[in-house]
Amino acid sequence: MFKLSIVVPCYNEEEVLHETTKELTRIVTNLIKSDKIAPNSKIVFVDDGSKDQTWNLIDEFSKENEIVSGVKLSRNFGHQGALLAGVTAASKDSDAVVTIDADLQDDVNAIPKMVDSFITGSEVVYGVRNNRDTDSAFKRNTAEMFYKFMGWLGVKLVPDSADFRLMSKRACEVLLSYKETNLFLRGIVPLVGFKSDKVYYARKERFAGESKYPLRKMIKFALDGITSFSIVPIKMIMGLGFFIVLISIFLLIYTLVQKVNGHVVSGWSSMMISIWALGGVQLICISVIGEYVGKIFSEVKHRPRFTIERDIYTEKTLKEEEE
Repeated sequence: MFKLSIVVPCYNEEEVLHETTKELTRIVTNLIKSDKIAPNSKIVFVDDGSKDQTWNLIDEFSKENEIVSGVKLSRNFGHQGALLAGVTAASKDSDAVVTIDADLQDDVNAIPKMVDSFITGSEVVYGVRNNRDTDSAFKRNTAEMFYKFMGWLGVKLVPDSADFRLMSKRACEVLLSYKETNLFLRGIVPLVGFKSDKVYYARKERFAGESKYPLRKMIKFALDGITSFSIVPIKMIMGLGFFIVLISIFLLIYTLVQKVNGHVVSGWSSMMISIWALGGVQLICISVIGEYVGKIFSEVKHRPRFTIERDIYTEKTLKEEEE
């Protein structure tokens, strides 16, 4: 048997936390009873600077339920930072770590299948959606476009797989050796390597509460993924520059020919269009380059990716070892 820890990042999840705890406790208890995982396996809730009663509930559940533990971050570090904090704490003495969101959209019943795959030798097991029926047409189409675009950029992602996955202790250690501040775990995990597998499941509607990923955050997340893993956009800017130069040369030759033929036409409209078009292109190019420069700025400072205020998981682990 091996020790399994289930890491659950939480941000203002008081409405769903009771049900999440109940469902995950059921899964862990059944796995323990079937002798697939060790009795000291844990659920690790990571409070990412919640403003509601999320941490108080985690603290309360950890006192009532031996399986439940928690990690409290000093402030909001974002979903990816919270995931990494949980993996950092849990992987110290766990043989495998499952990461899953608190909203119960990912099917917890897929966890036993992940465990079975781990037992047979897989070190990374991805939870993959078998449909997107719960998504709007807009979200479904944009997600498909994003995965195709990332593939075109040369970034290896697992389509329709978010942050629901199982990783072995060795895979977690390799993941934690990647020190970048701009986290995009969906792109980093495939770089870890090792034997991998996929478990398919049907994604559900959110059990309660509101989504923590509105359109604005989804766009930012996509941009982070693109600029953190590929310099193709910068190369595209260079290509765009050459293309504009070629157009300029063509227009220059056209203008000279018209001048020689005596076809002089007032050029106010074409001049203004050119100025606005080139100005827009330049601003876009500067913004793209600025995005990369900004990421370099963040990386070179080497600030902590998260700060743990309290670690109930480690407290419980040390207590169990003493007993």
